[in-house]
Amino acid sequence: MAKGRFVLSFPPTLVEEPLTYHLVKDYNIITNILRAKITAKEEGRLVVEMIGELEPAIKYLEEKGVKVEHIATEILIDENLCVHCGACGAVCFPKALQIDRETFELKFDREKCTLCELCLKACPVRAISSNF
Repeated sequence: MAKGRFVLSFPPTLVEEPLTYHLVKDYNIITNILRAKITAKEEGRLVVEMIGELEPAIKYLEEKGVKVEHIATEILIDENLCVHCGACGAVCFPKALQIDRETFELKFDREKCTLCELCLKACPVRAISSNF
């Protein structure tokens, strides 16, 4: 079983189609929607974690007209700017950003990150950015 995070972008004609339902029902994909922006009659975007046999599911999405982009990096931290103040960790509910109690340095666990982007607003030196 494979696991990956993806940005799914789809045209207005697909906004009302049950795409994630078909991923679960027809392709046995475990889906975890991390972030969504879907507006009727506009492009929709999902950040989704998928687990299962991904190739057939991705092929299905692409054949439907969905642009599928694998996410390699979601939140970016500029180590040259970061002062390890911990402000970002204070607003990080999934605990993806935390100060190491021994080194007092910021640690980032990408597996826990849900791309809520609260850390971007909390960083006083703007050391954090997103590629979403």
